[in-house]
Amino acid sequence: MILLGDALISYEDISKIEKIEEILSTKPNSTLLFEYNIDLIKYCHDNTLGAAVVVNDIKEVIYSCQFDVKYIICTKDIVQGIQKIAENYMFDAKILVIIDNSDEIVWVAQNEIDGAIYNHLITK
Repeated sequence: MILLGDALISYEDISKIEKIEEILSTKPNSTLLFEYNIDLIKYCHDNTLGAAVVVNDIKEVIYSCQFDVKYIICTKDIVQGIQKIAENYMFDAKILVIIDNSDEIVWVAQNEIDGAIYNHLITK
């Protein structure tokens, strides 16, 4: 299971961005985190940059996976459907659900989700 943002374990650098111009001020080799934006997704793909995309529906998942994103991030209310689709189509992207605290890790594991990302990384 992937855990991003947990205080007890180390995790990769995550840089939250909203537009392409902000990439210049991110840490080298960090994974770029952003809300679904097809232009940002294509840019990351074309420049071989790791992308973590926050999606709101299955259509955004399908488009994101066409451009080799690293992580698909979503809320609990849609994650189980997305995880099932990811497994069926053998997506390379890992599905991460947004959690608020470590008490939710058990739920993530029991529902066989690829991993979790703490909300504080999404909102910073």
